[in-house]
Amino acid sequence: MKDTVDLAVTYMTTLLKTFGPFSGILLVLLESILPILPLGVFITLNINAFGFLFGFLLSWMATCIGCILSFYCCRLWFSKSFLRFVSKKSKHLKEVAERISKIPFTNLVVLIALPFTPAFLINIASGLSKMNTEKFVVAVLLGKLSIVYFWGYIGKSILESVTDIRTIIIITILLSIAYFISKLIGKKLKIE
Repeated sequence: MKDTVDLAVTYMTTLLKTFGPFSGILLVLLESILPILPLGVFITLNINAFGFLFGFLLSWMATCIGCILSFYCCRLWFSKSFLRFVSKKSKHLKEVAERISKIPFTNLVVLIALPFTPAFLINIASGLSKMNTEKFVVAVLLGKLSIVYFWGYIGKSILESVTDIRTIIIITILLSIAYFISKLIGKKLKIE
């Protein structure tokens, strides 16, 4: 089984190298649109194909672009009709939309930075709400750093790395850094 997985990874890595960085960006962007695709696998393939630093940057840039595109699509095409529907039909949904709009910047960054949070739900919910666009974009740029690092660092298997104390420490440090940086940026840009 391990040999089959190694062969598949080698084959996919060779394909990515052959078609260049655009193919790696395209894979991660596709995952932003189709959330059933495995982001961790695509990030790992990018890092295997293009090296840690360049693969990391490609993956981070692509996942940020994908999240922001998803947010904007929901905001442009569905937000007004959704908010009109909610305000007429359901007080509960209206309250949820208002809570999402008012989520503190630092909480949003940490929510985005958590490895197992479904990004597509955050993108859609934020796009449908009245959340400040700048707040969402900056939160994605900060929060996605730890996600891409997490999936890139893991690379082999979720169970092995989740039980590895070094991975847990690094991810905890990254989440703490994201939290404190988001606090500073939130105060500096007056985002809340």
